Amino acid sequence: MDTAWQHTTVLLNEAVAALHIKPDGHYVDATYGRGGHSRLILSQLGPRGRLTVFDKDPEAIAQAARIADPRLTVRHEGFRHLGELPPSSVDGVLMDLGVSSPQIDNPERGFSFRSDGPLDMRMDTTRGQSVAQWLATADVQQITEVIREYGEERFAFQVAKAIVARRQERGAISRTAELAQLVAGAVKTRESGQDPATRTFQALRIFINAELEELQAALEASLHVLQPAGRLVVISFHSLEDRIAKQFIARHSRDEVDRRAPFAAPRDLKLRALGRSRPGTAEVAANPRARSAILRVAERTGVQA
Repeated sequence: MDTAWQHTTVLLNEAVAALHIKPDGHYVDATYGRGGHSRLILSQLGPRGRLTVFDKDPEAIAQAARIADPRLTVRHEGFRHLGELPPSSVDGVLMDLGVSSPQIDNPERGFSFRSDGPLDMRMDTTRGQSVAQWLATADVQQITEVIREYGEERFAFQVAKAIVARRQERGAISRTAELAQLVAGAVKTRESGQDPATRTFQALRIFINAELEELQAALEASLHVLQPAGRLVVISFHSLEDRIAKQFIARHSRDEVDRRAPFAAPRDLKLRALGRSRPGTAEVAANPRARSAILRVAERTGVQA
């Protein structure tokens, strides 16, 4: 049960408004989380409308399963499985890429360096390798590459060396506080207002859950399942995932001339970019975790993938 851990949905009204809900439409909340977006979508659907939700987290799925609504279909899967839905069967896809507050705030999940807990970080605690298990065998080069690529940490090599040295001297790291303390000693300069462990924890979480690979697969799948004029809405919280969403939308909504055949017919565009927005000052003041959020919206054209 996670009732003690509260979550405030970021860009709730803006994201759902961007979906342009049709009462009889079929919509996908690709990252259910704690259901804020889903509940608002359901409130705007008519009796024949449908909502399909995906999530890896067993706690999120258990909460979604408590919603007694025949219009709701719950899938305990990552959103890379979006492509398993029938072609052109969906009127809108919403992807909220943030980690939910109950995941961060519950020390037992191992996502946060602010409270001590087991070094896990898996979105789906029923399968896969935890961060502690991976760090128990990974070498300096592997750890460096992960922290540098997914955390954009300048001191990735120093952090990796410290982790492996600690493992050789006293055994593998198993707790979040141990890792945070080790990183603090290896990161020599700190960004203003940021804990030195921020980038390392982000990198390990992204890596262990294959978050960027899953996002890329889900974005491609959205082209397959969206109907013409269907909306794609993506909320990102850090530069790596926002860059993927931005480049994906740009790639499929921008004319490109083949210089080898300049008079050839232009390729068919699959998306129309509708813009980006960020939380207002009032939302950020009420929920500081919203400060880095970016919402991007695109519309499926009439051309099928």
